Amino acid sequence: MLHIPSTAGLRAFDAACRYLSFNQAAEELGVTPGAVSRQIQALEQYLGKTLFHRHHKRIELTAVGRQYLAEITLPLEKIAAASARLRSETRRNAVSICAYPTFALRWLIPRWADLYEHHPDIDVQLITSLNPADFERDDFDLSIQVLPDGISLTGMRIDKLLEVITYPVCSPEMAKKFTQPDDLHDAVFVHESPRPTDWPRWLAEAGFNDINSSKGLHFESANMALHAAENGLGIAIGIDALVQESIAAGRLVKLFDVKRRSNHSFHLVSSARKATRPKLAAVREWMLEAAGQPV
Repeated sequence: MLHIPSTAGLRAFDAACRYLSFNQAAEELGVTPGAVSRQIQALEQYLGKTLFHRHHKRIELTAVGRQYLAEITLPLEKIAAASARLRSETRRNAVSICAYPTFALRWLIPRWADLYEHHPDIDVQLITSLNPADFERDDFDLSIQVLPDGISLTGMRIDKLLEVITYPVCSPEMAKKFTQPDDLHDAVFVHESPRPTDWPRWLAEAGFNDINSSKGLHFESANMALHAAENGLGIAIGIDALVQESIAAGRLVKLFDVKRRSNHSFHLVSSARKATRPKLAAVREWMLEAAGQPV
């Protein structure tokens, strides 16, 4: 059995040696100076030796402290290097996906178990963002983006994933009050900030340009808007692919027969230089199959 001091104490000792200051060591470690002092005291008690002389406004290594630092520096550096190498390998082996929050919650996560059933050896990291992925800055492997159909981007592989088809949805109880689009004059409209034009565009598609859709409730995300609709607060515009599960479960009801098909769809975007990596390709193919698209 190896007898090794606490890593917290060793990190505090290392930082205090480099700065010869408990205050500066605390800033680096993100703790209080008192915590650094206590960690070093615990290390000194473990070793049975005094490592620092404490003066009024400064600290100084003792001869024992200097010897101890010299002996542990190389092993600590090797531990740090080995840990960094393994973490880097983990990041390289994982497949990172950047997706819109509502897409992740309402389409991707419900299918997550199937992904792991088919690819249990692949570590998938999911990051959510409303902004398009920056492949150079953030080094994502895959990104879900709403893009014009038929678009091409230099250095990118783009696969169409799901069409954006929109229509009004509400709770089953509220649906009893709305049997035809003209009833929407009395509706409470539920809006989402990321897609502020969904209501006006659907109403135009339905031929109801005289309805003021700007009134109602406004939410910062599509998921919040859909939750509001599920709880009977009003009528939201749902994207077909993201509300099918709620409709099947009876939490939402599709109103009317009018659907609007956008010329912007959900696309799966990846860097062309990474596209052939086996694990990335496997996740991309699984997502395309789950969306009913050709691989």
